[in-house]
Amino acid sequence: MDDSKIAIIGLGYVGLPLSIEFGKIFKTIGFDTKQSRVADLNRSHDSSFEVTSEKFQESKKLTFTNDVNDIANCNIYIITVPTPIDEYKKPNLIPLTTASETVGKFLQKDDLVIYESTVYPGATEEVCIPILEKFSGLEFNKDFYCGYSPERINPGDKTHTITTITKVTSGSTPEIADKIDQLYIKPNKPK
Repeated sequence: MDDSKIAIIGLGYVGLPLSIEFGKIFKTIGFDTKQSRVADLNRSHDSSFEVTSEKFQESKKLTFTNDVNDIANCNIYIITVPTPIDEYKKPNLIPLTTASETVGKFLQKDDLVIYESTVYPGATEEVCIPILEKFSGLEFNKDFYCGYSPERINPGDKTHTITTITKVTSGSTPEIADKIDQLYIKPNKPK
């Protein structure tokens, strides 16, 4: 676990606090397609005010980028992109499928992909995993593994934060479920 190199894909109100916490312990790369967002974060400025400038300073192992090639050597990918709904309450999965394609291009044997984006039951297996397999040429649960940890962040809530809420996690095999549990527990252990 200590040799983990984590890529957080999407730096909104879920991905940014998560990357800050993981960046305290693991080499972590926060990736977002919005160049202006990355530029702000590189100046320790969060325009959404979810993370204070002091929190940025605590994450010594965290970098931010909008260059997709910077995530090529990661071995854990955590996808935290938005899944907005339209006026008919139908989810727009384009950010999720695009993120899955991006990660699939870099996926290597034994890598782990964890989804935190809000999706309907079955979306990970029915939509995301086939994309990962197609773009990587790898086989699910043989060459790479997946997990899910639903986002549980309430934007603007300074009491129930990523470090104080109980995270729910799952993995595509019992061993991967244990690995994901350990991954998410580690940043929340007392120092």
